Amino acid sequence: MADRKLVLGILAHVDAGKTTLAENILYLGGVVRSPGRVDHRDTFLDTDRQERERGITIFSKQARFVRGGVEVILLDTPGHVDFSAETERTLQVLDCAVLVISGADGVQGHVPTLWRLLERYRVPVFLFINKMDQPGTDAAALMAELKRRLNNNCVYFGGLPESLYGSDREFYEELAVSDEALLERYLDTGGPIGGDEVTELVAARKVFPCYFGSALKGDGVEALLDGLLRYTAAPRYPDAFGARVYKIARDEQGNRLSYVKITGGTLKVKQTVLTGRGAHDAADGDGPDAGKRGGEAASSADSAFAEKIDQIRLYSGSRYTTAQEVSAGDVCALVGPCHTFCGEGLGVETGNIIPLTESVMTYRVVLPEGCDVHKTYQMLCQLEEEEPLLHVVWRERQEEIQIRLMGEIQTEVLRKMIAERYGLEVDFDRGSIAYRETITSAAEGVGHYEPLRHYAEVHLLLEPGEPGSGLVFGTACSEDVLDRNWQRLVLTHLEEKEHLGILTGSPVTDMRITLVSGRAHPKHTEGGDFRQAVYRAVRQGLCRAGCVLLEPVCSFRLELPAGLVGRAMSDLQGRSARFSQPKTDGKTAVLSGTVPASEAAAYRTEVLAYAGGRGTLDTTFAGYEPCHNAHVR
Repeated sequence: MADRKLVLGILAHVDAGKTTLAENILYLGGVVRSPGRVDHRDTFLDTDRQERERGITIFSKQARFVRGGVEVILLDTPGHVDFSAETERTLQVLDCAVLVISGADGVQGHVPTLWRLLERYRVPVFLFINKMDQPGTDAAALMAELKRRLNNNCVYFGGLPESLYGSDREFYEELAVSDEALLERYLDTGGPIGGDEVTELVAARKVFPCYFGSALKGDGVEALLDGLLRYTAAPRYPDAFGARVYKIARDEQGNRLSYVKITGGTLKVKQTVLTGRGAHDAADGDGPDAGKRGGEAASSADSAFAEKIDQIRLYSGSRYTTAQEVSAGDVCALVGPCHTFCGEGLGVETGNIIPLTESVMTYRVVLPEGCDVHKTYQMLCQLEEEEPLLHVVWRERQEEIQIRLMGEIQTEVLRKMIAERYGLEVDFDRGSIAYRETITSAAEGVGHYEPLRHYAEVHLLLEPGEPGSGLVFGTACSEDVLDRNWQRLVLTHLEEKEHLGILTGSPVTDMRITLVSGRAHPKHTEGGDFRQAVYRAVRQGLCRAGCVLLEPVCSFRLELPAGLVGRAMSDLQGRSARFSQPKTDGKTAVLSGTVPASEAAAYRTEVLAYAGGRGTLDTTFAGYEPCHNAHVR
């Protein structure tokens, strides 16, 4: 019987040895009789055929074991940058994470991105510096790099034959400087720092324990696992039911699975939960905040669904057991709900998490001759439930399906997945940057629809929104002018469609649309009439407000030999980048700032070439800004 549960995630840059470490942890936990190997294609968690063929993790998986009175729920995540969205969704439910660093390569390109995501979700982090059995690895140099590239509070905790510290006092001093109150106490007493104090530092992300070893040989893995169990705290959960959805998948029989972490109370089979994008508005409709968003809350309440839990599954690898009830801290898969979505909060878990990761490349889906386009679109929408960043869109004007992808490997994986699941051979044309549009000033748009025996009129106020706010809908229309039911319908039609700009036909974002007036006929108005009137009002408003083209931008960090910093600054200026003064220690220089995504992709290869492999360019999606070369498009 376990005293507590620990949801543990493992993250890494691709080929750092993450899956090998996971296998050794599962071996120590008694899940497998011997650790599997990626090159032998017998790992416990990489069960998908494509994962074993490619030797990489594509889908997050879980395993369970009990050790030292703690039930560990291990979540393995993809390491390749193309599947970073899958990794980010998993971070939403972790109690702590192990970030695997290759001792032979140091802090590689994707590691800083993972570090920023861990910081965003406030996940306590342990580091495992792997491959220390390879010649040329230098533990002291690696610790210095971790402190410089990630956080100065990365502290060596063990795993090497000889400690990096000359005495325990050096270790305690490193711990003490991470917290002001602890430092004062340590300076006053000079006494040792206890395990409970270390646990508090780790939970507050003030200390990041570092363990060294070789996952392939099993060196240092047990020290890491013991440290995880000793220095992690049991989270406190409320008594009322709450859960966070982090993944949607389907089993071999086609059953829809909603993977959740229980964040409060308990969940039982046959219990009913409120799901869907309007669940919180429906639940809170009578509360003190019910009127703050006007008719928007009423409209989104229509998208709330009361759904019954038919089955609760506890997965470990590809197998599962069923449970009648799960309690706070557990991770499980639910059969029954059909309207859940990734990032959704259930019960008292308020708010829906919007991921930081976003794909910036759009591809056209090329279908085989004679294929039913609309049926294919429905199939791809089902895949979009599992991977929301696919952002499947039907372009009616071009009569084509467009989809967003992170890179070439994800493209190949998706192509094979569609062939295996639906028996359909599709292709994707060359990707293009996913531009967007927004408005520059406020304007009113009027939509009028009046064919024979039909009538609807809508007045909408379009206003620029804050960068990154997306589309926000509301109403300021009196019910004396337009009945509440019609207002709710107008807001529904606004939300159901991706509105396209007037410059390039790109999706519109960062805009607030408010219903200010409207008219309906007592006999001749039908629901579809308002749909037509709404679309026309939005279009007229966009034409009157004026649009500006937006492009995706990336924040970047460029590290290279100091002698090449002049070349790098010149290159970045030519690519419309904005950056601060370089930081240098005499040997290396670091430049950081933002650069258009269209310019960043090709420059990474160029950096590797002119820096002789000694330069690294790390980029992270940072939102949308006015296009730097809109005049040449």
